[in-house]
Amino acid sequence: MKRIAVEEHFLTEGYKNRLITRKGYPKLEITRDASNQEVVKLWNTPEHFTVQDPVEWNRKLDTGEGRLKEMDAHGIDMQVLLLASTVEQLEREEGIELARSVNDELAAIIKRRPDRFTGLAALPMQEPEAAAKELDRAVNELGLKGAKLHAQVNGEFIDEKKYWIVFETAEKLGVPVFVHPTRPAQQMIKPFLSYFMLDGPIWGFGVSAGLQAIRLIYSGVFDTYPGLKVILGHLGEALPFWLWRMDNRWHRDKMDIHPSTKNLAKKPGEYFKENFWVATSGMFSKSAFLCTYLEMGADRILFAVDYPNELNGEAVKFIEEVQICDRDKEKICHSNAEKLFSLKA
Repeated sequence: MKRIAVEEHFLTEGYKNRLITRKGYPKLEITRDASNQEVVKLWNTPEHFTVQDPVEWNRKLDTGEGRLKEMDAHGIDMQVLLLASTVEQLEREEGIELARSVNDELAAIIKRRPDRFTGLAALPMQEPEAAAKELDRAVNELGLKGAKLHAQVNGEFIDEKKYWIVFETAEKLGVPVFVHPTRPAQQMIKPFLSYFMLDGPIWGFGVSAGLQAIRLIYSGVFDTYPGLKVILGHLGEALPFWLWRMDNRWHRDKMDIHPSTKNLAKKPGEYFKENFWVATSGMFSKSAFLCTYLEMGADRILFAVDYPNELNGEAVKFIEEVQICDRDKEKICHSNAEKLFSLKA
């Protein structure tokens, strides 16, 4: 069965070198420990850094034969590539320039192997008008298939009106935006910092992306741009589990005294089922999958690995073993992605 994996991360040498030479934040520090093992630290602020797995880091940089060999070994026909970091923490002009550079490099990767790779643009969301222009350029000139956004931009949520120009452009172009997790915003992160990795993939990433998705719904952006397409990873960041309760409490508790109640023409869950797609990336739980499948239907689920943070073999084994009909499995593994990203079948 053909498989298109839709949330697969990459880095470029140009991006890596930019982060290494930066004096400000974020910046990259590559050193050696006492046993001469490579240590990769990504500093987000002077007080906070994350230690990157050197093997994973180098796999992100490999968009050639090593990656293709790994894909072939597990029967993955195509990857949709997303930048495994951000450009939006940089100063305005540097962020705009780096986004263009990364997208140009991504387009070159795809041009070498258009049968195996396609991709989503990095956008300088700290400057929304420039981000919208870069999205237009990335789609119309470079042939990219949409954009990767983050759940918040330097502490701001992207449902704020100044970011809507990006959503307007995406709808106009007919391409999706992938809302990717990031650490919770500064104003909400303190309770996450008391325990190991609580601010990251264990819990905080899902909280940030799920909250941003709900805020987008409540903001009314889908009434203004009804054709807007949004992708969430990790089987929808737990939102399929909450849809019934979300709609039930919205209907029962909705009061006209709050301005946000006037934003929506439909229940929150209806927007989720009509404007969102969810990917299997990094969430290889059969029970969680079945919840999502029953709530969303096969047409709204996309196969993904979250490579190299997760393993191709584990993702393929998972999707092969889920107990659904072959027709729905075909949709999830490739035909939904072909339709959403306008790829040749």
